[in-house]
Amino acid sequence: MADKQDIVDIAALRDAAADRADPAPEQGPKGTPWLSIWFHCCDTYGRIYRNSAGTAYVGRCPKCGAMAQASIGPHGTTQRLFEAW
Repeated sequence: MADKQDIVDIAALRDAAADRADPAPEQGPKGTPWLSIWFHCCDTYGRIYRNSAGTAYVGRCPKCGAMAQASIGPHGTTQRLFEAW
């Protein structure tokens, strides 16, 4: 997705992020955690929010309504931006 010319590696930010053991997720409406998603179907960004059971992040493309889901696992990730194909 990204061209190598578009990637900027700022060591101080990378090292600071690595020092955080459990980063807090982004918060949406009423404090609901969310993930940022690049929807390839319509070349647009959107958000998907954690479900009430806390088992997955679910949502739809803001343009065409295509469904996106990201399961929440025991080991997790600190990544906050994902792609939906």
